[in-house]
Formats: sequence, structure tokens, C-alpha cells
Amino acid sequence: MALIAFAGMGIANAQNVNPQSNGQQPAEQAQQENVAGPKIVFSEMEHNYGTIEKGSDGNCTFEFTNTGNEPLILVNVRASCGCTTPEWTQKPVMPGKTGSIQVRYNTNNVGGFSKTVTVQSNAVDNPRIVLRIKGNVITNETQQ
Repeated sequence: MALIAFAGMGIANAQNVNPQSNGQQPAEQAQQENVAGPKIVFSEMEHNYGTIEKGSDGNCTFEFTNTGNEPLILVNVRASCGCTTPEWTQKPVMPGKTGSIQVRYNTNNVGGFSKTVTVQSNAVDNPRIVLRIKGNVITNETQQ
């Protein structure tokens, strides 16, 4: 009987975990959400270029918002290889304001690609974020 009660408690505890909270109990998640400081939220984490032609526009923009209560500073933004070049907001982003990261992929490289851009900031909720770009570059001969 005690074993059944113990097993039931385990199920009850498992139900208190929010599946989107990375296994944290609700109190822990609420405490993390109430932490003062800058917070970063991106409108998208991945950009899919789809199939594009060689030499076409390889630019995309990742926009973010500082949802915290202190200025947000992007400390470093680094691409996974030299074929991808990021440019980003250099000034502090005030609470409630937005900033952006422009990413340029060299579309002279034919074939499929999947690259990352790592963003380091002073955000208290997520100081390191990985953005992704992907697509497939074809030549005119490939299309025919």
C-alpha cells in the first residue's frame, strides 16, 4: 500500500512540471522570470532561404526585443564560418526597445548550407543564443 502511495506521489510531482520550462518546477521558473536585468527575445531563431540562385541576395535580419528592465548589450556576435557575416546593433538596447542582427551569406557557394550565428549578451535569462540560417544555392544550369 505504501509503495502505491509513493508511486502516486511521483506521478503527482511529474504533473507539476511545465513541459516548456526545461524540467523546472513552476516556482523555480517564476523566480527566473522575475529576475531583474536585461532580457532578450528574438522574433525568429532560424531563417530558411529556401532554394536561391548563385549570386542572389543572401541577406536576412534577426530582430530582437529587450523585454527586461535594464539596457541590453550584445557583447559578441560570431558566425560559424567565413561565408557568413553578421552585423549587429552596437549601442545598448533600452528596455522595451528593439535591435537587429543582419546576416549575409555568400551565395556564390553552390549547394546546401546550414550555418549558425552565436550571440553573446548581458541578458540575465539567456546570455548565449544560437541563431541558424539554412538554404540551398543553385546555379542556372542546376535549374534546367
